[in-house]
Amino acid sequence: MGGETFTWVYNQYAIMATRESGRGVGEVSKIGSSSEQLSQPESTGHSYSGTTTDFQNRTSEDPPLRSPSLYSQTEHFRERLHQQGRYVSVPIASEAISVGQMRWNTTDGWRFSLVRDGIRYIVVVSDTETPSPVIVTAWTEIIDREKALNSSHLCEDDIYTIEVRSELSNHHSEEIPDLIRSCVVSRPFEICGHSVVTELGCGSVECVDCGSRFRSKQDLSECYCNG
Repeated sequence: MGGETFTWVYNQYAIMATRESGRGVGEVSKIGSSSEQLSQPESTGHSYSGTTTDFQNRTSEDPPLRSPSLYSQTEHFRERLHQQGRYVSVPIASEAISVGQMRWNTTDGWRFSLVRDGIRYIVVVSDTETPSPVIVTAWTEIIDREKALNSSHLCEDDIYTIEVRSELSNHHSEEIPDLIRSCVVSRPFEICGHSVVTELGCGSVECVDCGSRFRSKQDLSECYCNG
């Protein structure tokens, strides 16, 4: 199956997936911040015979498989493993697939959701269009700030980063200066090609590379970083 490429459309963006033969989600090493250092859970759930026919018979209504080792990864997901401020990892994705809540979303399909220390990890998967299931993308949300701050996995800067990134994404074309003013992100994180930080009381994010300031994700996406 090596060298096969597939395309999904996710939130108006095309996502390319290159499947490597024999490489599952549980076989990639941990990457990144302290929030990603959770132990690798054992695969649980359905067994898979390995035949293409099994997947051809599946429909979008069928719940996705619960075996992390069967999942390949899109390039989009792999890029997120390396991006500062994403706080997603292979072990987290594996645990979400194994034991997380499973839900259908009309925008992007099947999701696994896992809550740990006040943080929700969301993993989007697809297993009906290809001969093997695929992790399409993943992200994090803060659902209990106090729990997140009291955990040993994230510092306050991490919490602010997740909050700013989430608000920019959830309100793509809206200005959100009130939320940004209360956050202090001193460690740059990448978004729309910019490396941004925030200052207390400032109603915008600033790119440390080009020096531009932005109040919405749409502004970020429409301005090329020339830094």
